[in-house]
Amino acid sequence: MFQPTIKLNRSLYEKVKQCAAAAGYSSPEEFVEHVLEREVAKQDESVSDEEVVKKMQGLGYID
Repeated sequence: MFQPTIKLNRSLYEKVKQCAAAAGYSSPEEFVEHVLEREVAKQDESVSDEEVVKKMQGLGYID
């Protein structure tokens, strides 16, 4: 199966490796994946909030 890769500079990778170990992740990759999933979820939530506001405006609840 194809796995996309993301390049990091060496100093950032070393910091990621340290954070992953300190937080109990099995690998730096697992840590990065978890952090990215959280950030993507935040973006998804903000889009949803905007949609709710638009719907409420359309219904006349918000001016």
